[in-house]
Amino acid sequence: MAEQKIIAESTMEDAYKFLKITPNPDGSLTRNTPVPNVPSTPEIDPNSSNQLISLSKDIPLNPAANTFIRLYRPVSPPINTKLPLIIYFHGGGFVLLSVSSVIFHESCNAMSAQIPALIASVEYRLAPEHRLPAAYEDAVDAIKWAKDQAINGGDPWLKQLADFSKVFLMGSSSGGNIVYHAGLRSLNINLDPVKIVGLIMNQPYFGGVERTKSELKFVNDKILPLHANDLMWSLALPEGVDRDHEYSNPLINEVEVKKKIERLPRCLIRGYGGDPLIDKQKKFAKMIESRGVHVTPQFLETGYHAVEIFDKKCAQDLYDSIKDFVNSICDENVGKSAM
Repeated sequence: MAEQKIIAESTMEDAYKFLKITPNPDGSLTRNTPVPNVPSTPEIDPNSSNQLISLSKDIPLNPAANTFIRLYRPVSPPINTKLPLIIYFHGGGFVLLSVSSVIFHESCNAMSAQIPALIASVEYRLAPEHRLPAAYEDAVDAIKWAKDQAINGGDPWLKQLADFSKVFLMGSSSGGNIVYHAGLRSLNINLDPVKIVGLIMNQPYFGGVERTKSELKFVNDKILPLHANDLMWSLALPEGVDRDHEYSNPLINEVEVKKKIERLPRCLIRGYGGDPLIDKQKKFAKMIESRGVHVTPQFLETGYHAVEIFDKKCAQDLYDSIKDFVNSICDENVGKSAM
């Protein structure tokens, strides 16, 4: 009863207003998100005063689905060195934003230069126009695209710089959810010569019917209040299911996917103490670790959901932790190949 009272205080209409979206009669959304989009920067403009650290360009992925990849590379990559490839999935609750959103464009620029790495940021289809598993299917398309590039070439940046034996999947929030499900789906695909050696899940977006203590504690969170969280799941999940569907709650069907989970590569899972999703993230990390997955958990007492977007120091801390994780695996693989 107390929970129902809490939810009743914030109506569905409030949630639409909070997310700045409007439902249309045909089931689509009008999105009024105040986050600007920016174009890619495929070359240095000699007349620009902006100092670029990474270059980027847009590459079609699946024209039928209107998906594409924004590929990033450092302006000055290390000489005679192949770089890891990170396939990246942005956040936005499966409903909002784009690879072109300035917040994700800038973070991919920074990560590409600092790690250094090639980053393939995936423009996947959004819900409710394309409910799950559409985003997972687009993620698998991106993984298969990497395989095609490794075998047949095509893009000069990848041909020159990419080490396809060191591929990572990375995502933030809903992108972290995509990483998990795409990672599972990729296990049944022959990706040779591509090798996915690590999964990076930053504040992965998971749900469930039962409320956690952190969800109730942060019911009116400024970034992810409960009513907005519920609305995004209702728009993203297949029609007619609840938040205990496997796409939302990875704990529900863990027995069915046990053998697949055991085959996942090393995982970095990061979360923050002020995030309503922190309890679910910790349970998820313990679940996959109990299945034999090598997990690097980074659960900080401070911070909140998407803190790296608003706090430059937190963003840099995140980039540093990703760099350490990626480089440790790459160094480990070099050691193995030398033996």
